Amino acid sequence: MTRSLGAKIVAIFLGASLVAACGSDSDDGDSGTTGGKVELSFWAWAPNIEKVIDKWNAANPDIHVTLSRQAGGGDIVTKLLTAHKAGNPPDLAQVEYQSLPTLVSNDVLADIAKETGDTKGKFADGVWQQVTLGTDAVYGIPQDAGPMMLYYRTDLFQQYGLTVPKTWEEFAQTARTVRTKAPKQYLTTFSAKDPGWFAGLAQQAGAAWWGVSGDSWKVSINDAATKKVADYWGGLVGEGAIDDQPMYTPEWNKALNDGTLLAWPSAIWGPGVLEGNAPDTKGKWAMAPLPQWTAGESKTGNWGGSSTGVTAKSKNQSAAVKFATWMNTDAAATELLIKEAAIYPAARDAQASPALAQPPAFFPAQTDFYATAKQIAEGAAGVTWGPNVNVTYQVYQDAFGKAITQKSAFGAAVDEMQAATVSDMQKNGFKVAS
Repeated sequence: MTRSLGAKIVAIFLGASLVAACGSDSDDGDSGTTGGKVELSFWAWAPNIEKVIDKWNAANPDIHVTLSRQAGGGDIVTKLLTAHKAGNPPDLAQVEYQSLPTLVSNDVLADIAKETGDTKGKFADGVWQQVTLGTDAVYGIPQDAGPMMLYYRTDLFQQYGLTVPKTWEEFAQTARTVRTKAPKQYLTTFSAKDPGWFAGLAQQAGAAWWGVSGDSWKVSINDAATKKVADYWGGLVGEGAIDDQPMYTPEWNKALNDGTLLAWPSAIWGPGVLEGNAPDTKGKWAMAPLPQWTAGESKTGNWGGSSTGVTAKSKNQSAAVKFATWMNTDAAATELLIKEAAIYPAARDAQASPALAQPPAFFPAQTDFYATAKQIAEGAAGVTWGPNVNVTYQVYQDAFGKAITQKSAFGAAVDEMQAATVSDMQKNGFKVAS
């Protein structure tokens, strides 16, 4: 991004008027429609989302949506940037929350605040903050959320006389107890390959990695909350109370399947992972809220989630917002998203959908699974993402991987994340407060 775009995103966060991009040939688009049938193009990767689109098209012959299936993550961001520059982006796109600032700073997404009305009230505050980027502007309608929680083996907890930890202090003691009673097993592992996991844990502790200070970005990846989380996990790894092997490897799958690992701090989508990676353990897991830093609180972080954004060059922004809002808040639409796209909806009412009346098939005995999940989701921390999350995440993998190999302090790895993130932002023209 150029210096002018770096300044622009600060202006956006301060609620100031948009600064034109260098050499911009953008067209703000018509916020309304010109009459007749409207054709909307939609880029998304969620499985079977075309079934939701089909339902909309059947009921709305004047606003027709055509899906173009895309790869998720950074791939769709790259394609959107390219399409925007070429002047032919889609009208709508599925975008991960952490990718929104990059697209906003490059003029790809429209501010749809005037079109969203009372939509904010349909979502938990922590979720809504991720599409507003901490301002009154709105850059998407939340689609799915990834509130974090704790999964644990009920049979093994019973076998070793363990109780579900309610605080992180209790969690640490439980980890030590497991090592004493079963030296070949661990309560869980710390993964240096999953920065989104660590980010969610830091959010729960109160971390705020990005923000705006005056006319500058504020970057606080090594803030006190994050250092506390890093030191906590580093201490457990250092004393051998937990494992230090990365997640999503054949070794990790085996450890989940054979009981070497008794618990997994993860997100709402965890049951699907367990079903695929530890099939022999069906019916042996339960879910509980994450342990808390302060007893009696009910806070969590998010690991994952996406929104539906409307592009700045769409000629039919009002129609696009109407579809995006319907898809992510209408009861029939969100029920289809749950059943067909296998997402956990971001909308509050949808989290109590009849489609979530039964627990995940892998957790047949926990009948209150989704009722508990809804309560947990309400306590998800709000977060403002920065424009270079990809850089931060890559340094996490490098620095924490090195810390584990060298058996060094995890706090230093957080400092490396901070330094690299700030350096990259400054190199790309962003003003960063000292």
